[in-house]
Amino acid sequence: MKKILFHSNSSKALTGFGKNCRNILSFLYKTGKYEIVELSNGIQENDPKLNLMPWKCVGGLPSDEQTVSRIKSDSKYRSKALYGGLRIEEIIESEKPDIYIGSEDIWAFSDWWNNRWWKKINTILWTTIDSIPILNSAIEGYENTDLFFTWSKFAAKEMQKEGCDEADYLHGPVDSETFYKLSEEDKSKIRSDNNIPEDCFIIGFVFRNQLRKSVSNLLDGFKKFKEESGANVKLLLHTNWQEGWDIPKLIKEKDIANNEILTTYYCKNCKKYEVKPFASDNKSSGEKLTCPFCFSKKSQNTIKVDQGISDFQLNEIYNIMDVYCHPFTSGGQEIPIQEAKLCGLITLVTNYSCGEDCAHEDSGGLPLDWNEYREPGTQFVKASTCPESICNNLLTVYNMNDKEKSAYSEKAINFVKENYSIESTGNKLMSFLDKMPTIKWDYKIENLIPDLNQKMPEDCSDSDFILLCYKNLLKMEINKKSAVFKFLSEKLKNGTSRENLFTALKSNAEKEIKAIKQKPKGIDHYLDDSDLGRRLALILPKSIGDVFMATSLLPELKRNYPDYNIYFVTNPEYFPVLAGNPHIHKVLPYTHDYSDSLYLEGFSNRKDRKDHPGFFDIAMLLNTHTQRIPNYTRNGIDKIGLELCT
Repeated sequence: MKKILFHSNSSKALTGFGKNCRNILSFLYKTGKYEIVELSNGIQENDPKLNLMPWKCVGGLPSDEQTVSRIKSDSKYRSKALYGGLRIEEIIESEKPDIYIGSEDIWAFSDWWNNRWWKKINTILWTTIDSIPILNSAIEGYENTDLFFTWSKFAAKEMQKEGCDEADYLHGPVDSETFYKLSEEDKSKIRSDNNIPEDCFIIGFVFRNQLRKSVSNLLDGFKKFKEESGANVKLLLHTNWQEGWDIPKLIKEKDIANNEILTTYYCKNCKKYEVKPFASDNKSSGEKLTCPFCFSKKSQNTIKVDQGISDFQLNEIYNIMDVYCHPFTSGGQEIPIQEAKLCGLITLVTNYSCGEDCAHEDSGGLPLDWNEYREPGTQFVKASTCPESICNNLLTVYNMNDKEKSAYSEKAINFVKENYSIESTGNKLMSFLDKMPTIKWDYKIENLIPDLNQKMPEDCSDSDFILLCYKNLLKMEINKKSAVFKFLSEKLKNGTSRENLFTALKSNAEKEIKAIKQKPKGIDHYLDDSDLGRRLALILPKSIGDVFMATSLLPELKRNYPDYNIYFVTNPEYFPVLAGNPHIHKVLPYTHDYSDSLYLEGFSNRKDRKDHPGFFDIAMLLNTHTQRIPNYTRNGIDKIGLELCT
């Protein structure tokens, strides 16, 4: 059975990546063909929500205090952490997957393909590309990955223009069983429950409130449409009003009545939702309202990525709309467009980026015209959707007869089922997975290190010189299209000698080996096999005063447990304080693994992990005792009578 490590947003997250993760892993899990491990970005490694899925989930964020503190203070380090960059090698080593699938924005993976483990396993990048020109990192990712998928035809086409001939698209799957067209009777009831009249024409937009979603343009188009149609019309913005655009301010600037803009409120306690105008006159700025259903105070808010309505409820939201309008500057796929189509809605979509896939008439949609502008810094081509086009297309839909609307509705539903269904995407992905070989893990990642005994290559071209240096000295595989190859080629071309280049690479290799040797090893690396069944650990990472005072406990502890070897665990800078202490068997370097007494002593029948025999018979965390980090908790209390030292 092949083991798949799927790396993305958490499958519990209410985001496009989260839905994709949940849908595709559910499909693969049900086949019973694969062992699945989900690597969840932005979730700490010890978070309880990791235990809520039928497959194994691991968190991408470290949980030790030192790392967490640095993540909070260092923005660059935080970005790496949030995308799993701090734990990826550890997880690869621990899980030993046959296939790695990374489904995120391309910058999430940085230059992972330059790590030695990358070439040792099957790799798939399934990434969103939403603008031109194509980033160099996307091209380099394609060149160093076994399979490279984008989420839209637009992106695959643009990659192929850059010479990435085998770049393909794989649409994010949409659940056609959850999203579907309700009966007119059901629609009427939902409207009635939310005090929306039958004759009210509802324009909907489901989106995360990011600046690339063209809220301002939509408000302009909506206002113009209302004036020209004279209709009883409302704009429903299903989003979080606390991030991104200051929507209340935009509404006021454009002189639109507050009750003409609806939104979705959700109660975190009773889980019910309500569609109504944003309460901009509320003292809490429209959030933290009293729920009208369960009367909980401050529990009703606009939806968030980690707290919002279910897909079943979202289907109801779509079904009270008369038309769906999705203006944006660019996007990877924009899953709400396909969800709206499944609900039978005519979709108005900006005809750029992934919008090209869903804006044509055959898809049950109408294209929105746009003007080009360039994003500062990146020079990306972005779309500014024309408010006039929004207005004109809304008028087209508003004036359609029932037969015309029905024809568009049927096209929309069939288009998504044929091109975006879970089965369509799942089967396509599975056809590639089944062709990939299983991996023989006859090595450890920590042993994939440079070989300083290698001599400088001779009698070869400059190109081969660079490739051989990496292959023989650094034990890494690069190709002629990689950024580092181009950089070094330019150095040689501009007069840098081969001797100097080789010396520089060898110097970097020496630094890498030194860093590897200094890296803390696993707990079992430091333990003596001869004292198995007679180990006691004292854990106190800092500070020097506490470590010094803790030594006063050792004589009494040794008296109570004369047959046990005492291991003192602390930060390496405090080792000298403990040097020569006759009661200590060994001093060990502290890592976050020592923060869990159950892990140190062993556990069984845990849903999140396999049975684990433990490393110590007794583990005492002297630095803390909280609900999050239990202490003095004996697994083998019937075997060992613990007498606390005083």
